[in-house]
Amino acid sequence: MSEKIRCRWCNLNNPLYVAYHDEEWGRPEHNDRKLFELLILEGFQAGLSWECILNKRAAFRAAFDGFDPVVVSQYTDAKIEALMQDKGIVRNRRKITSAVKNAAIFRAIAAEYGSFDAYIWGFTQGQTIRENDRTTSALSDRVSKDLHRRGMRFVGSTIMYSYLQAIGVIDSHEDGCFMSINHQ
Repeated sequence: MSEKIRCRWCNLNNPLYVAYHDEEWGRPEHNDRKLFELLILEGFQAGLSWECILNKRAAFRAAFDGFDPVVVSQYTDAKIEALMQDKGIVRNRRKITSAVKNAAIFRAIAAEYGSFDAYIWGFTQGQTIRENDRTTSALSDRVSKDLHRRGMRFVGSTIMYSYLQAIGVIDSHEDGCFMSINHQ
């Protein structure tokens, strides 16, 4: 039996990374809570590796109440201070306070569009775009600009490109990867 060929970036020595690549990354995601989780985690990744964030994901889920945007949007200064003391997550005050603010904006977008899913997939009329070897695009520029206009932070074009890849709006599995549309 031959070993599956995966994207080069997937660290085969990290079972969390392999599972993320095989079961999650690039698959179309439509659950708003999951979309919120990945949006917040991508923001925390800024300046760090995705593997670092992925390794802390369970701690992030516990610290951020399962990424419930309603709960996160209502965090108090005391909760933010508690998060600043949580050694299991990235303790960056700007990222933590942005996550709280972004939760409120996420909820407002979901209310406006019926769901955040309808909003984010509306940029491509529900279609997945196939491209790789990029870090930004006209699409990630548009999404970033709109989210910034609404007041979100840590949603620059590079972060949004990674986010769109993670949620399957952009399929960037490398040619030859068993998950690539071109391979299937």
